[in-house]
Parts: sequence; C-alpha cells; structure tokens
Amino acid sequence: MKPARLHAIFSLLLAGILATTVGCGGSSNSSNSSSSAGSGGGSNAANNVQTITVSAGPTAGTNLRSINEAFTSVIVCAPGSTSNCQTISGILVDTGSPGLRILSSALTISLPQQTGAGGNAVVECLPFVDGFTWGPVHTADLTIAGEHAKSLPMQVIGGSTFPNIPTSCSSNGAEEDDLSSLGANGILGLGSFAQDCGDACTLTGSSNPGLYYTCTSSSCTITTESLVDQVANPVVFFASDNNGVLIELPAVAAAETSITGSLIFGIGTQSNNGLGNATVYSINPSTGDITTRFNNTTYTSFLDSGSNAIYFLNAASTGIPTCKDLTFWYCPTSTQSLSATNQGANGASGTFTFTVGNADTLTNNVSIAVADGLAGPNSDAATFDWGLPFFYGRHVYTAIDKQNTPGGVGPYWAY
Repeated sequence: MKPARLHAIFSLLLAGILATTVGCGGSSNSSNSSSSAGSGGGSNAANNVQTITVSAGPTAGTNLRSINEAFTSVIVCAPGSTSNCQTISGILVDTGSPGLRILSSALTISLPQQTGAGGNAVVECLPFVDGFTWGPVHTADLTIAGEHAKSLPMQVIGGSTFPNIPTSCSSNGAEEDDLSSLGANGILGLGSFAQDCGDACTLTGSSNPGLYYTCTSSSCTITTESLVDQVANPVVFFASDNNGVLIELPAVAAAETSITGSLIFGIGTQSNNGLGNATVYSINPSTGDITTRFNNTTYTSFLDSGSNAIYFLNAASTGIPTCKDLTFWYCPTSTQSLSATNQGANGASGTFTFTVGNADTLTNNVSIAVADGLAGPNSDAATFDWGLPFFYGRHVYTAIDKQNTPGGVGPYWAY
C-alpha cells in the first residue's frame, strides 16, 4: 500500500487551477466492457445521480489495495457514436482536479488524437507531488448517470506511442502511468475549475508551465494549448447540471470494508442538489485554496476527494508520531480528537472536529477499505489537505469557477 495522493501544483494566472489531487495507490480488478451509451440529459433527478463506492478498487487482493478511495464507472464513446463505446469501472472520483484521464491499458476503443503544430500529436504531462502522468490528448463523448459531455478533451495515460518523455516532465518524479502505480483505471476530475491549466498554458515563453507538448515518435516540444483544447472538467460540458457537483457519503465507523454513496451533478439545479443549510466557503481563484486555522496558526487548505487521508503539517509540529513502516501516515498511541476552523475567501467560517487514528491499526485488516481517522504528514507542512475522510458523514459541494449557483458564482466549496 502507498499514500494515495498525487497533488499537482501548477504556475497559475488569474482564474487558473492550482492544486490537483488524485487518489492513493491501490485499486481493484478493472471490469471493462463494451456498451452503448445511455440516453437522457439530466432533466430529472434520476438522471443526475451516479453511484460511487469506497472500496478496495481495481487492485483488490494485492499489496496495492486501495483505502479511502471513491470509485465509479463511466461510458466513453468515439465522438458521435452510440455503438463504438466502452464502460470503464474503477475510475477515481476526484474533486481536486479537472478532467477525465483513463489508462491506455483500460481503454479498448479507438478515439481521435488531438494534433497541434505541424499536425503532430498533443501530449500532456501532469505533474504531482510524488510523480506525474504522461499521455496524449484525445477526444471522446462521455456519459455518466444521465449526463453527457460531447467532444470532451481527455488524457489517455501511458501507452507505448510516445515513450520518449522529455526531461522537463520526467524530472517531476515517478511515472504513474499504469494500474499498479496509479491505483485506478482512470481519474474523473470534477474540481473547481473548467480546464486543467487555464490561461497559463495559452501563453508562450517562460510564463507557460509546460504541461502540453507536441510530439513526434522521437521527440517532444512544449506548446501552447487553447482553453477549448485543454483537458476539461466534464461537468461544464453538460447541457444542464453543469455548475458543480455534490458528494454524499455516509458517516462511517473507524474501519469498514466498503461504503456506497452518491455523486450528484449540479448545485441548485434540481430538487436533490439544493444547498440547504450548507455554508459556502469561497475559493481564492488565484490560489485554488481556502484557509484553515489550527492551534492558533493559519494555513492554506483545500477539500479533495482524491486524497485518501487528511494530510497536514508534520510530526514535529503536531507531536503525533508517524508509523514505523508507513511513514506517510500518523500512528498515535491513542486516537486523537482535534479541532480546526475553515474559512473561505468570502469570510465564512466554521469550526469542526476531526480524528487522527493509528494507521497501522486502521489498515491492518486486508479487507478494510474505509478508514475514518486516517491521516498523515503533508509534504507541504504549511497546507491542510482535507481528503476523503473529511467527506464521511457530510454533503460536500464543489462549485466550478465562473458558474452561477444559488450560493453565488464559483469557485467554492460548501458543506
């Protein structure tokens, strides 16, 4: 088992995305099958709800089993087709990043390749704290629940077509381009922004963070990528229910084998996704963060279903020891009950408690895939990463940048 965070950090301009977090290593057997895309368009409540399951995932039964990772399935079709389609399961639900990314090993249908200057293929490098994904940009029609995203730019991760990864990409760490390293068959990025890079990748020169390349079979060159061509949040492509998402997961005991919840599309667009009494925490659009007050100190923070634990500070600052072997998690001698206060850019704030359990105990049983209290030190000790345990027992809304909602214009989180 490894830590389930691939937290990506980009250089941003106004209204770009800053932080992307993808889940922990360990997933389950992939069940891929051909299927025709369903009909419907989010016009009634049944069409905007997708089941999600926190389970052992596509690598179940191996030492890379998942814990605290929410999976679902998607239907991917060649653009315009209702027969050249595939249902792909074991897709990680990630509110910390925008964009659909699918392992090439899990994809059995052919999708059109995006091309750039000189007709060469466009390939993306997405950097994370502990590594990167590499693969070409393709176009697909996506169906999930009753929602449809037509001609969606997406990344096909890995494969053998573009093996010569430039050092500007590979210098980001380990390549995470297969099931054993990614722990999922793909990532469904439903985060706070419409594209995965934003304005920064439309620029030339040193201001461009270098996520997109044009590649021949032997070499790659950093390129600009327009907003309409960037790997995009599928939600903004929906005809309706396109301003954000709501994740509903039940409260859990310290450890369970699996739980089932709902991914609901739209905020205030139907009877099942109203904000109710949720507090809206506006996100700073230039940083992608809110703030957390903990032990009389203020830190940057974000809510992210793609992280499998609450990652914060370090052992020296918390006084909580890390585990002997799993040093990326905390192992207190007894469960700690802690308090923190989140505050949005709009000034809204709320105090809550969270627990830090002993990760050795929580993960000792190989059948356990759900562990409330799983936490660990953050690679950035000045940031709180509120991962999936924060979502247990809460209704958590993610509103997309510049989209209108009953709680105001996104981006924001609400719960």
